[in-house]
Amino acid sequence: MLRSEATTAIVEAKKARGFSWEKIAAEVGASPEWTTSALLGQNSMSAEQAARVCAILGLGKEVAAALQEYPLKGALEAAVPVDPLIYRFHEITQIYGTTIKELIHEKFGDGIMSAIDFEMTIERREDPKGDRVVVTYNGKFLPYRKW
Repeated sequence: MLRSEATTAIVEAKKARGFSWEKIAAEVGASPEWTTSALLGQNSMSAEQAARVCAILGLGKEVAAALQEYPLKGALEAAVPVDPLIYRFHEITQIYGTTIKELIHEKFGDGIMSAIDFEMTIERREDPKGDRVVVTYNGKFLPYRKW
């Protein structure tokens, strides 16, 4: 089974059962952000995690096997995303990317934020002017090595 076919089966089973990503993540024992990423094909699961997902979604061993494959990360179909919500994150990086870079360098030195030793949370904060989306990136700082 292709990984993309497994993703389609997962999304269809989730919808048919009326499950949320949070419910599935709780069953897996991982964060909703990481679990959703894995189920959409951007991370790989352990055999135990894949089996749990397939058990609650009623999916077969071929989906569990696909969930354990190493993914092709960052597999969006276009260099500039066209989905409006995903595009907003691209736009934020276009506008604030250099600011983020400067402030990280000022606070930490010459290096990068890891996307491997990394966590992300997405929260909803109620606000009288309209609810707020709170996205937190939490990655290990990796200084550039000098030799």
